[in-house]
Amino acid sequence: MNDQRVWEFEESLWTGSAEHYREVIDRDCLMVLPEPPYALQGEQAIAAVADSPRWSKVTLAYPLGARPQEGLIVIAYKAEAFREGDKGYSAYCTSTYRWLSHEVWRVVQHHQTPQLETSAH
Repeated sequence: MNDQRVWEFEESLWTGSAEHYREVIDRDCLMVLPEPPYALQGEQAIAAVADSPRWSKVTLAYPLGARPQEGLIVIAYKAEAFREGDKGYSAYCTSTYRWLSHEVWRVVQHHQTPQLETSAH
């Protein structure tokens, strides 16, 4: 997967349909999300995100990527996500993809650390 496709793929995880999400998340995926129970695995991880309202727009900033071995992609970035009637969401994230076959990749790890709101004193 080339770099542009990596970032398009990651964006689709935020804005795509629940069906798309279920198709591209590995059944053994591990996730850390900002809501209880925080650490999730497999179907629990897939359901936690697939069943939540989808974001209408996301911007991925400060993109970093590595390919530590054949068939493995690791990325890190800052996400700014928005949806109608919502104040938005900002988080620092990582995802790891595993190659299965020609043009078929699955997410095996995802982590979100929400950006803390700062107030001026």
